[in-house]
Amino acid sequence: MNLKEFKWTRQPQDYVIGNDKIEIITKPNTDLWQRTYYHFRNDNAPVLQIETDEEYFSFVVKTQFDESKRRFDQCGIVMYLDSENWLKASVEYENSKYQHLGSVVTNDGYSDWATTVIDASVKSMWYRLSRREDDYCIESSTDGITFNQMRICHMHKGKGRIKFGIYACSPEESSFKAVFSDLQIMECQWKAHDGQQPD
Repeated sequence: MNLKEFKWTRQPQDYVIGNDKIEIITKPNTDLWQRTYYHFRNDNAPVLQIETDEEYFSFVVKTQFDESKRRFDQCGIVMYLDSENWLKASVEYENSKYQHLGSVVTNDGYSDWATTVIDASVKSMWYRLSRREDDYCIESSTDGITFNQMRICHMHKGKGRIKFGIYACSPEESSFKAVFSDLQIMECQWKAHDGQQPD
């Protein structure tokens, strides 16, 4: 991929874009979240994306977060359409024992959060975002070969031309280096459903 085709939605103060790798140094009190449960709205995380109107594709990226150390430190994959319509997936640091591998889908200004607990020793994760029109599948992998489904979701504004890419943030008083590599766009790896036919 030509990383120069990616554009910032919010540009961080400290970052490096190389030929095959992107590094972002997060700033404290940066996050993406809308309303649900916490009743606050955070919309200031750095987001680096590329545009497409291709309706069937998969996007893969490897993340490394050796320096994450404070609760909610995170970096991962994102599809940011506007402040109230987006999705993301990441590993969020919790403490020295465990972290949360999870995803957030935000439609019309309300976020959800689906997670599973993983060991704190995990310091890299691959993600694969697949699109089939306005439906999306998020998967994760520890080796970049075998991907496991995290969720399937519908995006109310996810039809037509979209933006997708990467993000990193530190919601609390923290800063760490997030590293992204092995970015690829490929034929959609999320195959058409072969069971019950559409209504």
